[in-house]
Amino acid sequence: MRSAELHPDVVPILSTGRHRSPRRGACFMEFASFLAGERWSDHPSCTHGTLAHLARLVNDRTSDAGRARLTELIPSVVGLTSDDPLLDVLLAVRAAHAALPVAAEERQRSQAVGLRAAMVALADRDDDVSAAARELAESALRSAPAADAWAIRFIDEVGRGHPRTSVKQYRHVITGAVDGIATAAIADRDERLVALLTAAVADTERFVGRPAEPTHRVRGQAPAAVAT
Repeated sequence: MRSAELHPDVVPILSTGRHRSPRRGACFMEFASFLAGERWSDHPSCTHGTLAHLARLVNDRTSDAGRARLTELIPSVVGLTSDDPLLDVLLAVRAAHAALPVAAEERQRSQAVGLRAAMVALADRDDDVSAAARELAESALRSAPAADAWAIRFIDEVGRGHPRTSVKQYRHVITGAVDGIATAAIADRDERLVALLTAAVADTERFVGRPAEPTHRVRGQAPAAVAT
């Protein structure tokens, strides 16, 4: 793995989408793959798949100015992964919690369904992590009572009281959450998206038991998509 320590002279310039090579630019996860010493990819194995999914979405839905604020988070996701399916649930809850208070009503409904599904998955767990996630989900649902009531009716009528829970479903919740924030009628969309990814990284660090490190710029042999 390449060094990811502080260096004031080398920072990546992030852009949207996928890039065939560093010469064509870099997104958040592509630069993470570079730091990890992996093949150039926006789907590297060095980062938990659902966290990487969130990072790609935030990278693409922030403005150029907002995206620049993501660079200091890149080293934090290298090596940040887990096989525990609970992490997918926690990340979906974090994303929906961020989106539900500000998303448009039609988007709130899908987020509320996602949170209700997550709470079903968490219901039989008595660990502190799951308890904190349930509290986060309940807090978000209280912020949108109409959407929550709709979600309960929908699950009862369509899902027979048992909403589907899978990695794909949780990532769909995250996609809807990021879209909901990015299209919300608010002035601080970038700030909320950056804060969401920052919180998700911190959640994952706590989950895997890795001490949070100070955010920093990257050092090492930089790809072409950097400013020096």
